[in-house]
Amino acid sequence: MNKIEHIGIAVKNLESSNLLFSKLFGETHYKTESVESEGVKTSFFKVGSNKIELLEATNPESPIAKFIDRKGEGIHHIAFDVGDIVEEVKRLVNEGFVVLNETPKKGADNKLVVFLHPKGTNGVLIELCQEII
Repeated sequence: MNKIEHIGIAVKNLESSNLLFSKLFGETHYKTESVESEGVKTSFFKVGSNKIELLEATNPESPIAKFIDRKGEGIHHIAFDVGDIVEEVKRLVNEGFVVLNETPKKGADNKLVVFLHPKGTNGVLIELCQEII
């Protein structure tokens, strides 16, 4: 793993959360994007060399809607940049981690993504990200 790619925060309302985080960071978000397959609308902020991703559910069956129903708004996942997502998934499976989607799928911000089950990572949902070239 190369670095933390971003921290994902589940929010009920993207518009009001964009205003809140704009005030907090002193910057506006630089990108909004929908990921239909995940039922989510995202917004990205740059904070120094780091990124924060806000995630709003677009339907009640989306993972973000279910997360907010169970836990409320807050940190949803930590994403790590990897050089070769397929090889990293193989390595982690060999180490005993449970992968939620072994085949990388297209996520937001021009990334291929894979998630590790939080039961095997001390309750933290881990996302692996690789830039789509």
